[in-house]
Amino acid sequence: MNTSAFSLSPPARDGLGVGLAVGVSGLAFGTTAATAGLSVAQACALSLLCFTGASQFALVGVVAGGGSVMAGATGALLLGARNTLYGLRLADVLGWHGGRRIAAAHGLIDETAAVALAQRGRRDARTGYTVTFASLFLCWNLTTLVGALAADRIGDPAVFGLDAVGPALFLALVWPRLREEGRRSRLVALLGVLIALAATPLVPPGVPVLLAAVAALAGMGGAAGSDGDTPGDREREVRP
Repeated sequence: MNTSAFSLSPPARDGLGVGLAVGVSGLAFGTTAATAGLSVAQACALSLLCFTGASQFALVGVVAGGGSVMAGATGALLLGARNTLYGLRLADVLGWHGGRRIAAAHGLIDETAAVALAQRGRRDARTGYTVTFASLFLCWNLTTLVGALAADRIGDPAVFGLDAVGPALFLALVWPRLREEGRRSRLVALLGVLIALAATPLVPPGVPVLLAAVAALAGMGGAAGSDGDTPGDREREVRP
């Protein structure tokens, strides 16, 4: 039997693996949302329309602690603002325009950005992004529904360690790229980590990530001017 027809390209395998692995964390969100007092419909609406895990957890965390929905939404927006920085980087890498760019914007999160940037060439980046978005969106929303419906039986989702899946996969995807880049890029990454760690006890959730990302953008801008081609330049040299 010929199995080549059923084989997936490396970018598709990366995207599917990340999408399914991280998508299971929707179970934790659904359970947390239901425990915080949200209805099943409200939890599912958040996953469908918001679709950025950290922001969703931030909102339900504030509500669970007795805060207002407005305060929770403010924190969620602050956390989600980092996706704008991903968009600045990925706009040239993916090269989509019009309706395709608008549709892709809904899936612009840590995992889709990491998979796309880990690829070589625009075609692979587009494949990785699309497969990650599709698989993660479907799995996340399905497990959100399951978690919200079964909240009483699941109990505390933190005991399963699902909250660590996303960050661990993100680091695993980015780490090989950091090893391939120059010394300056690694120093910028280290600076971003130190800024985030130092700011975490002092500022609201979401702000440390933004501070680290701004510092990283400034450092990468300087690197592009001194080290020659950037990763985006190399990707644009490959045929669209």
